[in-house]
Amino acid sequence: MSPVTIAIDALVKIYDTGGEQVHALRGVSLQVHHGEFVSIMGPSGSGKSTMMNLLGCLDRPSAGRYWLDGVDVEQLGDDDLALVRSRKIGFVFQNYNLLARTTALDNVCVPMKYSGVKPADQTARATAALERVGLADRMDHHPNQMSGGQQQRVAIARALVNEPTILLADEPTGNLDTHTSEEIMALLQELNEQGMTVLMVTHEDDIARHSKRIVRFRDGHIESDEPVADRLVSARSVSV
Repeated sequence: MSPVTIAIDALVKIYDTGGEQVHALRGVSLQVHHGEFVSIMGPSGSGKSTMMNLLGCLDRPSAGRYWLDGVDVEQLGDDDLALVRSRKIGFVFQNYNLLARTTALDNVCVPMKYSGVKPADQTARATAALERVGLADRMDHHPNQMSGGQQQRVAIARALVNEPTILLADEPTGNLDTHTSEEIMALLQELNEQGMTVLMVTHEDDIARHSKRIVRFRDGHIESDEPVADRLVSARSVSV
């Protein structure tokens, strides 16, 4: 069995909204091993997005423990958490979150500006990341000159440029058509086969079936946690 990358124990998250307490997570425990590909599913308000924010060190739990590669995240200060986010975890979002007036190459360079990569090395690393996702011929294009699938590939390249070990993808195919979604899933599967740990939030069963394991949330609890028996495997294509 590969080592445990993510371990959470009795995780609780409570939000105070106008004097009313909302229990987003109610004592969730979970382990994710290195190299797994896990889908997180559940209806709106089930706690899945809260879970991803906590796993990505974007928020802190109200109670419970979270160990990332054996390190107790609760003991990390803000500067250490920022280093974890920039070097260990790559983020991919539904809406791409690209800078509209910036080329694909410059968009991919952004994370390196905050992680100590020398300016002389940034272009080379961003170029390699774009080549890795099949966009060698789109480096000078702006987001409005690219399809949705190409923009998501830029976002994935940006997530990869600091060579993280974990990729957190929040509805990465939510704005894409079926064909393009298949191509993005093929890329995520390929990254996973190369050793990256991938956690993905999705509300689509056919997208979740590209992963190896599905964790379903409901009302702040884990409702089920099962391996994918009929996994879909997409052929890699770079024509998005």
